[in-house]
Amino acid sequence: MGTTQLDTVPEPKYWHLKTVLTDALDSEFAVGEILPNERELAARFGVARATLRQALEQLELEGRLQRRRGVGTTVAPPRMGVAVGERAHSWEDADDAAWQPVDSTETAPPAEIARLLEIQPGALVHTVRRSRVGHGQPIAAELLYVPPASVPGLSALDTPPGAARARAILRELRHVELGGREQSVELGSARADQAKALDRLPGAPVLVVTTRYTAAGHTIAVAVATYRADTCRLTFGDGAGVELLAG
Repeated sequence: MGTTQLDTVPEPKYWHLKTVLTDALDSEFAVGEILPNERELAARFGVARATLRQALEQLELEGRLQRRRGVGTTVAPPRMGVAVGERAHSWEDADDAAWQPVDSTETAPPAEIARLLEIQPGALVHTVRRSRVGHGQPIAAELLYVPPASVPGLSALDTPPGAARARAILRELRHVELGGREQSVELGSARADQAKALDRLPGAPVLVVTTRYTAAGHTIAVAVATYRADTCRLTFGDGAGVELLAG
């Protein structure tokens, strides 16, 4: 096979610098340590400050660095291993410390969610919002879409809107015998509402886990959980019920 056009493209300077900086972070700096200022770093590595900024921004995007106003650029801790196995994405324990109910509203889900739920576009469903915290910081925000037919007993419960109603919906779901679940993961960018929930800027990279729950051959709920890509690595399999710390 002949040489392609891409083979002749040189590696960008900032990308090569990122690799050099990564080696330096691993060998010379400890977690939480403040890096020298941009002028010192640029002089040390013999690059322009614009090139240095590009490399630092890429490392921040990858979760290796954290920039704090009034502090400077510090070495970030290793990515947190976050379980996304069966128990980690369920309502089996309505009081699960990993996920905290925030509120519940009745809304028409996006068209793709309506298709997964096998309902007509524009039909209203219960939308439960939950948050997940790890090591004292928000790491995930979830929207759980539940058709009214999946929780018929909810109409007999007198629960006010908000977190109380969210908990009531989760308790009702516990009465359903699940037949199975399907999960998919994709890389995305945080919308304004997701960024606010995750304490990030809009457009920040996120990992989106979509889970479809089925019972008796029908979809009873769909959950869309958005995880911070800069601090999380998702774990699956038999050991996914345990939260691990990488590194």
